[in-house]
Amino acid sequence: MTASIAKGSFDVQLTQAPAAPGTEAAKLGRMSLRKQFHGGLDAVSLGEMLGVRTDIPDSAGYVAMERVEGSLAGRKGSFALMHMGEMNRGKQTLTIRVVPDSGTDELAGISGELSIEIKDGHHFYEFRYQLPTH
Repeated sequence: MTASIAKGSFDVQLTQAPAAPGTEAAKLGRMSLRKQFHGGLDAVSLGEMLGVRTDIPDSAGYVAMERVEGSLAGRKGSFALMHMGEMNRGKQTLTIRVVPDSGTDELAGISGELSIEIKDGHHFYEFRYQLPTH
């Protein structure tokens, strides 16, 4: 496997989704997401996010799953990403990993982690990944 880094920006659309029947008491927020990645990863993703806000300001958590489809370093296919984010009284932690064995076509066997940075309202990513050599 060879280690590589892809960098770029992405646009994201979040749409409020209705709570699953019977889960209103859990106070979960649900969002559908759509992203367009630009740069080393040229792809579109669709996903779902669940979040919880607490009574303490700046404390919350979310999990999400998204399917990414497009090209990465000229290789076409798709893969899934899983997110786990936490805001603990303003201190953020975020882990986004490739779901094992989720890669398809020329991206089969992909692994890695993606990080996100938001600057002046714009979203940027750095994707550290590994792909099997041909």
